[in-house]
Amino acid sequence: MASIQAQTPTADQALGILLTGNQRFVDGDPRHPNQDAARRAALAPGQHPFAVVFGCSDSRLAAEIIFDRGLGDLFVVRTAGHVLGPEVLGSIEYGVGQLGCPLVVVLGHDACGAIRAARTALEEGLAPAGYVRDVVERVTPSVLAARAAGLSEEPDIVDEHIRHTVDLLLDRSPALLGGQTAVVGLSYHLDDGRVRLVTSRGLDDIAAA
Repeated sequence: MASIQAQTPTADQALGILLTGNQRFVDGDPRHPNQDAARRAALAPGQHPFAVVFGCSDSRLAAEIIFDRGLGDLFVVRTAGHVLGPEVLGSIEYGVGQLGCPLVVVLGHDACGAIRAARTALEEGLAPAGYVRDVVERVTPSVLAARAAGLSEEPDIVDEHIRHTVDLLLDRSPALLGGQTAVVGLSYHLDDGRVRLVTSRGLDDIAAA
């Protein structure tokens, strides 16, 4: 059986692949690449994804669908509100260090329930019960930072949380700062399916909007 491993793209090329696939999704013209039986069989011996996607667990934020990719393309890690913990950091470092992904994507979105819950907790003092409270507490610094910067609109707070997650990821995982790995923050719009670049670290050709 022929190997599926091809030359690993650069971080800029990897982001370009994702943005091109997202445009197909937005246009309603997806190709659904790498989703057939041959691809499944070829992947059995090992995986060679070209990007780590760390996104929110929201059911409307399925990375392989919104970027029009298939099996073996993306190493996906998801938590509510894309909050970081040791298991998340370890998963991302595995994708970079062991699988060789040149790009890490932090994927947030509008109408994020975790952000809204954090805002409610701050404004009304209504903290949720159970471990949901832990999620809210980890999102709260982003909401406070947005307030300090004079930002009150939800899209601005979402962007601030994405930037905060990128900064926190790089601060807690120095291993991601070396080599050819880049980290970007993208925001997904639920209504039209489009992603927008919010922040980037380590890219050569593409600047944040």
